[in-house]
Amino acid sequence: MFEKLKTILVEDLSVNEHDITMDAELISDLGLNSLELADLVMVCEERFELEFDEDELKNLLTVRDVVNYLELNANI
Repeated sequence: MFEKLKTILVEDLSVNEHDITMDAELISDLGLNSLELADLVMVCEERFELEFDEDELKNLLTVRDVVNYLELNANI
């Protein structure tokens, strides 16, 4: 799941591949802004056939958080 998320971050959001680690913070380490975070959610929802729980979004701070969420909720 990490590699799939990494591909999305690089290809869809132009994040530097070398900056992406499991512990990288989406905002402070990868430099995503609120619009890019929304794009990340939309792309993940489409690719993994899921809908993010809006209450859970505030808990998704790191790449690891997103990977864990996708592993628990994705329909793949």
